[in-house]
Amino acid sequence: MGRGTVAITGASGFVGSALLASLGARGWGIRGMARSAVAGSGLLRSPELGAHADWSSLLSGCAAVVHAAARVHVMRDTADDSFAEFRRVNVDGTLALARSAARAGVRRFIFLSSVKVNGEETASGRAFRHDDTPAPVDPYGISKLEAERGLRELGTDTGMEIVVIRPPLVYGPGVKANFRSMMRWVHRGVPLPFGAIRNKRSLIALDNLVDLVGSCLEHPAAPGGVFLASDGEDLSTPELLERVGRALGRPARLVSVPGTLLRLAATAVGKGDLARRLCGSLQVDISMTRQRLGWSPPVSVDEALHKTARHFLEVGAA
Repeated sequence: MGRGTVAITGASGFVGSALLASLGARGWGIRGMARSAVAGSGLLRSPELGAHADWSSLLSGCAAVVHAAARVHVMRDTADDSFAEFRRVNVDGTLALARSAARAGVRRFIFLSSVKVNGEETASGRAFRHDDTPAPVDPYGISKLEAERGLRELGTDTGMEIVVIRPPLVYGPGVKANFRSMMRWVHRGVPLPFGAIRNKRSLIALDNLVDLVGSCLEHPAAPGGVFLASDGEDLSTPELLERVGRALGRPARLVSVPGTLLRLAATAVGKGDLARRLCGSLQVDISMTRQRLGWSPPVSVDEALHKTARHFLEVGAA
């Protein structure tokens, strides 16, 4: 696909802001959009995602759209109907955007979905594949699957090229939530009870994800594809903590506690989801992504962790 102007939703966010720089460096004209856009930011103010949002003027003249905006996991959800809110934003909002894109003559639409469409955990030695039967569990994963299906139908009806990317947890400079908390634990020397965990999890560095998005924008074989994404190296929780420690210059202090006991204790205090992520496995098979796009992750896990750690230390590790 030839270079032109690409519209990026969620352009003020963790992934969206990295896409602005990465795709601009690849020669794309950039039209970044965000609900939080302010004067002087270089971003355009986008409408709230929903069934009746009007994107027409924002998409005029664009060759492609990368849809990175979404409703994600909310720690203290105040919505009266959380599931309906996920659907309103992630399904209705995505399809309204895509319909506007098709009317505007956009040729390719890149949808940042989630590996949660595949499911929450993998069995030992069994990685998720791009062609697995979807098995989402939570409202976020279900809404992403419904959006994918709606986009495929719209692509068939309009001829607009649809590309789906399903990343696992994304980390990099400025990462927040659980990954930042983990770095803080290691930096402070907190003893962590994960020494006995023997899981495997796929992650993806921010630099690798935005590089994959660039490939999906430009490669002629990308349309119609569902591309799983990862760094190409799966780590156990102890391995990840040890390598985070090396990147921070602080050795991780690991204590061996059986995984079953950890899960029980975490569930008892309302942290069962966090325990599942730290103790369970979630691996993705990116062989189709490699083969169809000729793509390999350009940044290694250790490179990405060192870059993430430098930013963490520079901005304050409190």
